[in-house]
Amino acid sequence: MIELAMRRGVHPPEGKLSAQKPIQDFPLPKQVVIPFSQHAGKPATPLVKKRQKVKTGEKIGEASGFISAPVHSSVTGTVKTLETVLLPNGSSALAAIITVEGEDQWAEPTWPVKELSSLTPDDLRTITREAGVVGLGGAVFPTSVKISPPKEYPIDSVIVNGAECEPYLTSDHRLMLEHTEEIFQAAQLLKMAVGAKRGYIAVEDNKRDAAEAFDKLVRGVADWEVVLLRTRYPQGAEKSLIKVILGREVPVGGLPFHVGALVQNVGTLYAVYEAAVKGIPLIKRVVTVTGEGVKEPSNFMTRIGTSARELLQAAGADLEAARKIIFGGPMMGMAVKSPDIPVLKSTSGILILSSVKKERVFPCLYCGKCVYACPLKITTTRLVKYIQAGMWDQAKAFGLFNCMECGVCSYVCPANIPLVHWIRYGKFMVRMMEAKQ
Repeated sequence: MIELAMRRGVHPPEGKLSAQKPIQDFPLPKQVVIPFSQHAGKPATPLVKKRQKVKTGEKIGEASGFISAPVHSSVTGTVKTLETVLLPNGSSALAAIITVEGEDQWAEPTWPVKELSSLTPDDLRTITREAGVVGLGGAVFPTSVKISPPKEYPIDSVIVNGAECEPYLTSDHRLMLEHTEEIFQAAQLLKMAVGAKRGYIAVEDNKRDAAEAFDKLVRGVADWEVVLLRTRYPQGAEKSLIKVILGREVPVGGLPFHVGALVQNVGTLYAVYEAAVKGIPLIKRVVTVTGEGVKEPSNFMTRIGTSARELLQAAGADLEAARKIIFGGPMMGMAVKSPDIPVLKSTSGILILSSVKKERVFPCLYCGKCVYACPLKITTTRLVKYIQAGMWDQAKAFGLFNCMECGVCSYVCPANIPLVHWIRYGKFMVRMMEAKQ
C-alpha cells in the first residue's frame, strides 16, 4: 500500500455520521417514478405504455444513441401513467410511474450471463450497455461507452475510485467494506476489457478500514496496488486521481483515455458485478440519508424511483424543521424544494440541513484563495467577471467548460461570492446560444 496526496483542494468538516451504519435493504415502495433520462447523453426511448404490466428488471426504456443508456423497471407492477416529472437538478423529464403489485417477479436479462472467466471485452460492453450501467460517482456517463475508448488511445491504467471525498456521504465506504470482493472482481473485468497493464484502488485515509480490506484481497495479485490518499476534497474527481496516482494531466477538454487512464467508481463496479454475475440491471443503489436533522443516519439499498420522502421518514428526518434538502453532498449536491423527488441512478445521498447561515456577499478581495485551492488552476474570479459581463467567448477561452463545479472556490471565498452558481449560469447560457446557431 502506498500513500499519496493531492496538493490543492480543501478539507471541509467530514460529517460522516453514517460511516458505521451497515447497508439496509429499503422496503419496496408502493409506487416508483422512473425517469427516462438518468444518464449523460440522450434520454432513453420509452418501451411501455399506460396500464402495461412490467416485471422487476424489465427494460422499459431503450438507449437512443451511442451516448445513452436503457432504463429498467425496479419493481413488479403496472404502469400507471407516463408523465413529465421534476428532477433533482431542476430540469424535467418524461417518467414512467409504476404502481407496485406484490413481490418481485424477475424479467429475464437481455444479455448472456456466463462464468466470469469466460467473459470477453465485447461481452462486458454488451452487459454494461444492456444493464443500463452508468457512472454512479456523479457523472452518470454510460459505462459501455467509457470502456470503449478509441483505438488510437490505448488504456494502460485502471483506477478504482473509492475516495468518496464529499462530506457526509458514506455509501461507497459501506460498499467497499461489505462487498470488497465483488468490487474487485468487477475491477478485474474492466481491466481485462480495456487491456490495461496496471490497476490501482484509491481510498482516502478516513476510510482506512476499506483500504486495508482491499489490501488483504489484492496482496499477491499481480499488477494491482492499493493507494491510500490523504483526505482532501475534491480528490475523488477523475482528473485529480489521475494527476495524484499517475502524474498525468488530462488536457483541457480532454477525457481520461487521452492520457491512457480509466477511472471507475466503486458503486459502478458493484453494479457491473450484479449485472455480469446475477443478471440484474441497474435498478437499485446505495443512498446515504444523513444530516443534522436526521435521527438515524443510514445507508439504504434503494430501488430506483423511490421517493426521497420515504427514505427521509425511515431515517427519522424532521422535515418540518428542514431548512435545506440536498440531493448529493454539500459541496456538489443540488438543493431541492420538495422531498417528493425520486431516487435516480445518480443519487448518492440525501442530506438534510436544519440550519443554514446566509452570508452577505462582498466584492472580490483579490486574495487569490480560489486560485490556490482550485485543483484545475482556474482563475475563478476572472472567469466569473467575464460571465457577469456577458463575454461568452472570453469565458470559454478562460476555462469555463474545464471547470468541474466542485465548489472549492465558493467554499474558500472570504467575500462569499457564489462562484459556482455563476459558472453554472455561464455554461447554461453558452450552451443555449450554441444550440440556436
